[in-house]
Amino acid sequence: METFRDSLATVDKQGKRQWIYAQQPKGKLYRYRTILSYFYFMVFFSLPFMHVNGRPLFMLNVVEGKFILFGAIFWPQDFFLFGLCMLAFIVFIALFTMAFGRLFCGWACPQTIFMEMLFRRIEYWIEGSAAQQRLLNSSPWTTAKIWRKTVKHILFFLLSFVIANTFLAYIIGVKELGRIVSEPLSEHAGGFTAILVFSAVFYGVFAFFREQVCTVVCPYGRLQGVLMDRNSVIVAYDYKRGEPRGKFSRMETADKGDCIDCLQCVKVCPTGIDIRNGTQLECVNCTACIDACNFMMLKTGKPEGLIRYASENGIAAKQPLRFTPRLKVYTMALLLILGGITFLLVSRHPVSGTIIRTAGMLYQERGKDSISNLYRIKLVNKTAEDLPVKLLLEESAGRIQLIGKSPILLKAGEQGEGTFFIVLPRSAIEKRKSAVHVSLYKGTEQVGALKTTFLGPVK
Repeated sequence: METFRDSLATVDKQGKRQWIYAQQPKGKLYRYRTILSYFYFMVFFSLPFMHVNGRPLFMLNVVEGKFILFGAIFWPQDFFLFGLCMLAFIVFIALFTMAFGRLFCGWACPQTIFMEMLFRRIEYWIEGSAAQQRLLNSSPWTTAKIWRKTVKHILFFLLSFVIANTFLAYIIGVKELGRIVSEPLSEHAGGFTAILVFSAVFYGVFAFFREQVCTVVCPYGRLQGVLMDRNSVIVAYDYKRGEPRGKFSRMETADKGDCIDCLQCVKVCPTGIDIRNGTQLECVNCTACIDACNFMMLKTGKPEGLIRYASENGIAAKQPLRFTPRLKVYTMALLLILGGITFLLVSRHPVSGTIIRTAGMLYQERGKDSISNLYRIKLVNKTAEDLPVKLLLEESAGRIQLIGKSPILLKAGEQGEGTFFIVLPRSAIEKRKSAVHVSLYKGTEQVGALKTTFLGPVK
């Protein structure tokens, strides 16, 4: 009976927290993760400071509903684009998980990168190895212990404060964050409170909650049980080669597998599991166990790869990764969604809006040779600059007569409206309702196009 699936490594039988003292990994994959983390930190801490044409390269201002992606501004009116992007992201996560398990969690998740590559390294530096940390925590409160704990938690909070400020810069922008920091506190009480709240949350997560974010809070770990199958590539123990386990001996015996039961894979695991028990909710595919096992295999003269990236079918039946029908369906769905997003982005105009013919009014006769209709136009400026918008009728036989000032001035990111007549000669009207096209121009540059109907007399 697989009793290990009925409990968590971080909780004992009485329901109390069991602290994980993870041994620092060493090996090729850990070096790759380290290099990736340096690149991640460089991008995370520098991206809010990058600007294009006077605006941030990347900003998600949910407060004002203003989103900037690679210099392009998106407003609430573009919410359908974000809906499609979120749908594409969900499909991608499903597809990626079916093929490669929780590889994202161990190599790209911010929680894992900050915890393992920043906060835990500081802990190793101040309190020592996993064994030394365990001994320190069980020892009485001496001056040395108080000093080490105080320094560690001060550094943890300062780092959390820096991360919180950077995170807030992604939301409100560096300039607004600078005002919160430099101007009087009374003018930015809400912003300063947000910084403190974010700092406290990050500090609590990285100093105390830690791996429980992955095992208790994050829904992705539970989704893997639904998304993964026996063809998914995961961090797996080759039980065909490793069993039966036995302590290392220079004398080769035929009744023993390659696993020497050294427990090094358990000691380095940041969530405290034994990977030899099979696929588990807590495994984040960080590959620390692979490095630890490969090191022991080399020391004992055995081939590497007892723990490796493999699928269950790959270990049980030596089958390679297959592009299953389920993967094909999700891939096609993802490609269709990405194609739709690309089309919408390419065809997106800086100005959008609607034209509504005045309700309850028929056409108006303009002398003997012309007919006019009255319209109301509402426009949205999706750029970060003010736009003077002029209306031009694409139908060469007609013209637009704007009521009030021309052109219509649209403030950056705001809406504007106006009232106008479309005047067509009788000779150009062939049916009761005709489609007419109105182009929106900023000088000589077309910034949008709208379509409406023109009501005329029956011939």
